Amino acid sequence: MNTVLPSPTEIANRYLRAWNEIDPQRRLALVREAFADGATYVDPMAEVAGHDGISALIAGVQQHYPGAHFTLHGEPQGHHDRVRFSWALTVNGVAAPVAHGTDVAVLAGDDRLQSVTGFLDQAAAA
Repeated sequence: MNTVLPSPTEIANRYLRAWNEIDPQRRLALVREAFADGATYVDPMAEVAGHDGISALIAGVQQHYPGAHFTLHGEPQGHHDRVRFSWALTVNGVAAPVAHGTDVAVLAGDDRLQSVTGFLDQAAAA
């Protein structure tokens, strides 16, 4: 682990930039920037691994929620090699967020995400 860690907010924002990118090539580049090689992502509805798997999952969410945008909800927290942050998913033209969640991440030695476990705090019916 680096001696100077990025702040939990920086890590969460780097992660959300990937989730918000709609251009497939740019999104994959952002996924590679945020996630370590061989990284995993799991939530109640998905389990994927690797940069291509994570990017494909993000594309699927964007397809399901056109115009979706993730934002931080509250202040990210971190200690050791762990970061926890909450987010809200809003969709253009919809006043209230369609989902809220909390993600817990484990950092790799290069401060990219090695694993992310997502929890849905609230989600609108599909």
